[in-house]
Amino acid sequence: MILHATHHKTLASDIRRIHKPPPYVHTESRSSGRTELLIIDEADRLKTTGLEQVRDYFDRHHVGVILIGMPGIEKRLARYPRLYSRIGFAHEYRPLTPDELTAVLMRRLPAAAEAADGGIAHATAAATIVRITGGNFRLVDRLLTQIERIQTVNGLDALTPEIVDAAREALLIGH
Repeated sequence: MILHATHHKTLASDIRRIHKPPPYVHTESRSSGRTELLIIDEADRLKTTGLEQVRDYFDRHHVGVILIGMPGIEKRLARYPRLYSRIGFAHEYRPLTPDELTAVLMRRLPAAAEAADGGIAHATAAATIVRITGGNFRLVDRLLTQIERIQTVNGLDALTPEIVDAAREALLIGH
């Protein structure tokens, strides 16, 4: 297909006319107020060549880039001024506080309406989760997913310390 300059508004409009783009490609103009994001997890594992490719991609495309990595990644990126000059800000996630973790637990694992023990087992289990995870959100998510799996497989509704311990052991998480 030949594209005429007089009809050429944006690459996105050409893509729409030629073929249906993949669902993850945003085909509206940049003035739409939307931004495509390239999200790279474990960016601290990228070698120099990979970081240079990210910088080049950022320069050639109108996308936002989010680099996710271990603490200290910003110091490593500072050694690459061509990439580092494009970084808008760095944010370090800290462990969840006990109050934040309790809010997450209440949302993901609500207490049974009428527990026979008055909710003591649920509260003890929640305290065990707080102790085991130390507020590490990734660990909290893994543990809660395992707890939910154990409850589903065994047809259990209540949250007990025994279920938390079984989930911890299945994930090989220390005491």
